[in-house]
Amino acid sequence: MNTPGSQDSFAVRCQRRLTRWVPQSLLGRLSLVMLAGVMLVQFAGNAIWAAQMRSEARTEVRTAAEHLGHSAASSLRYFLSLPVNYRGLVIQQFREMGGTRFFANLTDGPVSMTAFADEELSILALQQVRKVIQQELPAIRQLQVSFAWPQDVRFSQDGTGISDVPDKWVEHILVTRPKPAPVMVIQAELEPGNWLYLATLMPNPYFLNGSDPFSGDRVLLQVLTLLAVFVLSLLVVRWITRPLAALSSAADAFGQGDSVPALPDTGSKEFLNTARAFGLMRERIQRYIEDRERLFVSISHDLRTPIMRLKLRAELLDDEATRSEFHDDLDELDMMVKGALQCVKDSDIHENPTAIRLDALIGRMVRDVKLGGHAIAFEASGIEVVAKPLALKRAISNLLNNALHYGSQVSITVSQSAAYVEIAIRDHGPGVPEQALATLFDPYVRLEHGRQSNQSGMGLGLGIARDIVQAHQGELILQNAAGGGLLACIRLPASAAPDTQA
Repeated sequence: MNTPGSQDSFAVRCQRRLTRWVPQSLLGRLSLVMLAGVMLVQFAGNAIWAAQMRSEARTEVRTAAEHLGHSAASSLRYFLSLPVNYRGLVIQQFREMGGTRFFANLTDGPVSMTAFADEELSILALQQVRKVIQQELPAIRQLQVSFAWPQDVRFSQDGTGISDVPDKWVEHILVTRPKPAPVMVIQAELEPGNWLYLATLMPNPYFLNGSDPFSGDRVLLQVLTLLAVFVLSLLVVRWITRPLAALSSAADAFGQGDSVPALPDTGSKEFLNTARAFGLMRERIQRYIEDRERLFVSISHDLRTPIMRLKLRAELLDDEATRSEFHDDLDELDMMVKGALQCVKDSDIHENPTAIRLDALIGRMVRDVKLGGHAIAFEASGIEVVAKPLALKRAISNLLNNALHYGSQVSITVSQSAAYVEIAIRDHGPGVPEQALATLFDPYVRLEHGRQSNQSGMGLGLGIARDIVQAHQGELILQNAAGGGLLACIRLPASAAPDTQA
């Protein structure tokens, strides 16, 4: 019995498989939809057309077989009216004259025929001819009606075929070349031991071929039509989606801080409206960002003057305890202003990306740490990365300072894979509770043991480091290391340049 959970998982699996096979681009999806639509319309149209063709073919074959049955019944009635001795002479005269409807022959019994592939129309024709003859000549005791290909037709029990008789006997009656047509053979017992053999063609000799809606030429025509429609659809869809690709590139460049390329002024009305709306939105966002940064820097800078005045006035207080409390509050406020200025400064680094030898960059920081008397381990790797030197140094320095404050020993490793270069900085401190890992990047967030180890910190270093790494199209991952301590991993693309503006 299926449970709701199993049904949901099955639906999810089906959706994943469908997503895997469906193109991700708008061009691919529109092309797939148009191709599927054309194929569906062609399939439905062909099905309707084939049904109509089969209905018309059955009607035509039934009518033609009825006329052929009447002609065969007339011939049988004529031979029944002749004396037995005259029948051979009449048949000989028919052969000499040519142009008759039937090739006739007298036999002592029915001639066996090679089995003919049963098809709907051939069975319908045989049944209709047999029905008409039996209705008009109920006295006929035995009647055999069958189809045979010209090369399989036998005129008598001794195996005489078309190639064994003069051409003038059959050339105006049966079609043997260049494309043979099925021959209808009618055999009727006139009297015991006397059989009349009649061979003829349907009024439409190639009635079987005309009923096939999926013949080679028709299938080829459908395939050519489908290819033509698909190519035209692909060109039209590509022409429609090309401006959307330009808009996507412009939005991506604007999001990364690059110069936005000019959007094409051609395309559909909807695209032009979207491009104008995007341009206006970009201008408003740019003005908002510039105004916000200018206001933030101005406020942070201007706050330093009243803070300094308050410190001077606090010196005039007579109460030592009150003066100390004022100084502590003002120092904390000053640190917050300095942190805000640093946050704006560190997030607005204008540098050109260049190839950086990580061994040299990290090695200098490691030497400075060792001079300060801290324990640090680092092994050269010979790996290079394309990045902004000062920005990357600041990100690594923030992580390294955190590790030095909260751990007794620090180790740095650099590795490279096909996709990215990883710089791992591990401290051997107490680590971080799992539920607190997600909040470490928030501004001014400091854990309890962090406030005890580093009282001068402001909780901005990790956020600044993550912004710098993300500006390099990378990611900063924090996790507890096996064996204790916090592991900070900087992953940078192995072959990608960072944004020109952080």
